[in-house]
Amino acid sequence: MFAVKVEYEVQENYISQNKERITAFLMAFNELDQSRFRYSVFQEKDTNKFIHLSEYQDEEIQKELLANPVFLKFQEERDKNLKTQPSIAWLNCLF
Repeated sequence: MFAVKVEYEVQENYISQNKERITAFLMAFNELDQSRFRYSVFQEKDTNKFIHLSEYQDEEIQKELLANPVFLKFQEERDKNLKTQPSIAWLNCLF
C-alpha cells in the first residue's frame, strides 16, 4: 500500500470548472474496484488550492486510475489553468 499527495493552485476563474471535472472523474472511479484504492480531494479553505490524496493497493490500480479518460481530460484542462505547478509527494503507509 502506498499513497500520493498532489497539491496545486488553479486560476481564480477556473475553480468551479475544476470542481466539476473532479466530480466527473470521481464518478468514473466509482466503476472501479473500490477495495483497491481510496481517492480524496480537498480544497483549502478560502483559497484556489486543491489537494488530492490517493491511496493504492498496488501500482496496477494506480495505472488504471491515471489512464482513465475522464481523469486524463481533467488533468489536461487543469494544466491549462494552473496558477502554480503541482507538487507531488509519495507517501509510505505506516499502519
